[in-house]
Amino acid sequence: MAQKTSPGTRPLALVTGASSGIGFELAKQFIQNGFDVLIAAEDAGITRAQADLSTQNGALVEALQVDLATHDGVEQLYKKAQSLGRPVDVLAVNAGVGVGGDFARETDLKAELNLIQLNITSAVHLTKRVVRDMVARGAGRILFTSSIAAVLPAPLEAVYGASKAFLLSFSDALRNELKDVGITVTALMPGPTETNFFHRAGMDDTRVGQQEKDDPAQVAREGFEALMAGKDKVVAGALTNKVMAAASRVLPDAAKTAMHRHMSEKDPKASHDS
Repeated sequence: MAQKTSPGTRPLALVTGASSGIGFELAKQFIQNGFDVLIAAEDAGITRAQADLSTQNGALVEALQVDLATHDGVEQLYKKAQSLGRPVDVLAVNAGVGVGGDFARETDLKAELNLIQLNITSAVHLTKRVVRDMVARGAGRILFTSSIAAVLPAPLEAVYGASKAFLLSFSDALRNELKDVGITVTALMPGPTETNFFHRAGMDDTRVGQQEKDDPAQVAREGFEALMAGKDKVVAGALTNKVMAAASRVLPDAAKTAMHRHMSEKDPKASHDS
């Protein structure tokens, strides 16, 4: 049940990649459960998200349009959080991007280096800034949006899959380091979700891009519940995601790799659809 508190006295959640999709729905979950939020994204949609979220539950919603793939962008967001004069009780590191295609013959190096900057470097950078404040207080929660791609080698999304594997490993390691100081760390591992991800990754015409996907609201709800319960990770969304994650523990690497490749390949039917 949402806390009956006034804006400014509620706990504060910082959510990145919150202009749409899972990030927007995570921000909504926090608000519905008594949090104020600071939301960030690189696109102008973050202003619209702020307006939409500000109408819910009387929450205080601060927003910043910022490119977290840059060092200065992360510093700018951290300074914005500090300027609010209150602790960040929850950090939800959700901002991320994908790049689809054959690494050697199709994809763009600049796009992949930008992916690494956003998915990995900015996650480490922002977490470093915020978690030290949490340690000083002896309280806090951190949520990383990883993916079921973290447990499957990801041909045709090679750099993206590796970035999500990094986040899962990083989350597990931090959880162990922080277990005695009152801070929990949780990894959210969704499967294919109905967001702008596949369009931005150039994967609209792949099998996974064409298939029915999970509702980002459901994914965010499961992520929020796991975070607040102090769980180490949650495979969110459809049952098939949970089956795939479980199967990854027993299938040989070659089988897992082939399974992901099949999903990420061009859908032969896509070119015939109008």
